[in-house]
Amino acid sequence: MNAPRLDLIGLVVADMAASLAFYRRLGLDLPDGAENAPHVEATLPGGLRIAWDTEEVVRSFDPEWTRPSGGDRLGLAFRCDSPAQVDAVYEELVAAGYRGHLKPWDAVWGQRYAVVLDPDGCGVSLFADAA
Repeated sequence: MNAPRLDLIGLVVADMAASLAFYRRLGLDLPDGAENAPHVEATLPGGLRIAWDTEEVVRSFDPEWTRPSGGDRLGLAFRCDSPAQVDAVYEELVAAGYRGHLKPWDAVWGQRYAVVLDPDGCGVSLFADAA
C-alpha cells in the first residue's frame, strides 16, 4: 500500500468573497462566480488542490469548531520571481487595503521575504531567492 499523499490544503474563511479576492491578487485561478459558494476548490500547478470553506460549512459537521486565535497554525508561501517582485506584490496588496505584517526584508537564510495577512488574519509569505 502506498503512503497517503498531500492532495488538498483547506482554509476556513469568514468571508468567501474577500478571501477569494485576496488570493486572486496572488495569481490563483479561481472559478468565476465562486464568491457566493460555501465551498470552493482550485487545482494548483502540479496538481495540489486548495479549498475554501465558510465557517458555517465547518460548523455544519463540527458544531464545536471555533475560530482560532493567537497566531498562525498554517502558513502559505508564494514564490516570487525576484526580490523586486516581493517588494512590489507586498506594496500592491497593502495599497489595496490588506494588512502588512512583516515588511520586505533580506532574510538571513538567503531570501527576500515579507508577510501579508489575508482577510482572516492568516499570514501569507512572499519570498524570492536573494539576488
